Amino acid sequence: MKKHSPWLWVPSLYFAEGLPYIAVMTLSLVMYKKMGISNTDIALYTSWLNVPWVIKPLWSPFVDLLRTKRWWIISMQLLIGAGLAGIAFTIPATHFFQTTLAIFWLMAFSSATHDIAADGFYMLGLDSHGQAFFVGIRSTFYRIANIAGQGLLIMLAGYLEKSSGNIPYSWSITFFLMAGIFIALWLYHAFILPRPASDRPASHVSARNLITEFLMTFGSFFRKKQVGIAILFMLLYRLPEAQLTKMGIPFLLDPIEKGGLGMATEQIGIVQGTVGIIGLTLGGILGGIAVARDGLSKWLWPMVWAISLPDLVYVYLSCFQHTPFLWINICIFIEQFGYGFGFTAYMLYLIYFSRGTHSTAHYAICTAFMALGMMLPGMIAGWLQETLGYRNFFIWIMVCCTATFAVTALLKIDPEFGKKSK
Repeated sequence: MKKHSPWLWVPSLYFAEGLPYIAVMTLSLVMYKKMGISNTDIALYTSWLNVPWVIKPLWSPFVDLLRTKRWWIISMQLLIGAGLAGIAFTIPATHFFQTTLAIFWLMAFSSATHDIAADGFYMLGLDSHGQAFFVGIRSTFYRIANIAGQGLLIMLAGYLEKSSGNIPYSWSITFFLMAGIFIALWLYHAFILPRPASDRPASHVSARNLITEFLMTFGSFFRKKQVGIAILFMLLYRLPEAQLTKMGIPFLLDPIEKGGLGMATEQIGIVQGTVGIIGLTLGGILGGIAVARDGLSKWLWPMVWAISLPDLVYVYLSCFQHTPFLWINICIFIEQFGYGFGFTAYMLYLIYFSRGTHSTAHYAICTAFMALGMMLPGMIAGWLQETLGYRNFFIWIMVCCTATFAVTALLKIDPEFGKKSK
């Protein structure tokens, strides 16, 4: 095994993991809105892009069975780079919406497969000490990818829109740049990723045995105590956020006369892609510190309030559409900070529920329900918004917060879970 310092590949690997997810889930929303697609179609069709992450546990065993994780990483990065270039080429086409959606769909599958392989490779390429040391580094570079995608690239697209006056051209250039970045990452990782001796396909395991074992593991998940309540929690805790995520950016972009704030594309990059991400990150960090000190049980309800109450800023902004840009940034920061803090409870409960035999597989199933909980409400968010208008839609979001409180009230959590052991 050729030795490479983890500093040479862990940061870049998790930057590569974050960037395509942002392209599929966020850049697509902004691009389609700027290209004149209706909110109903944006929410419905982009929500389907969640499917690969919903069904990821179904094919993750075959990533182990067929090839090395290193091979999957390199191959998926090449496919993602080609996909980004394909989007760039087809944006100016007549049927760009259908074509780019199809490519985004393929990119989503490639990105989900890349996630499986990268997370597995991380455990193979580092010893236990290295895994613990770099866990914060990998999260940091995943967040940097978020800022690069949602912030810098959207600001670039906005600058090109202003300077050229050509929206399709602006987004084509933006996606060409992303493709170039990803091809560079592919070439870099093809040389720099280590080749751990333990990274080899499980050739001694047949596909039939693997499917049988998976079905047994899947069945054991549904035999766990409180599984019905746990699934309800996974699906409904983020019911407000699932809808808000799809309509937040269209609201900021839509003109005043349509109930929006009439912001420019580059302003979205600042508000959502920079200020919002910083708030989200800080909220998540503080949430983790709080639970580590006092346990999840003590902080559960403060986190429920934190993820719910700040959604009121959208009601405020829809009532006062001429709010200064600085105050819009403050509002989005508050909402994203609250979401980051409150989301900590959600992720830790998934870990809590997954404990025991088959914990890794059970956690993967939990994340599938997590993705499904974002996908289904998001599909109807655009139709609801266009039916109700932005102001009433955001009031509806606040009503949906009752579901968050209701499913949380059903949980039973060990008071010692999450506390630092004495």
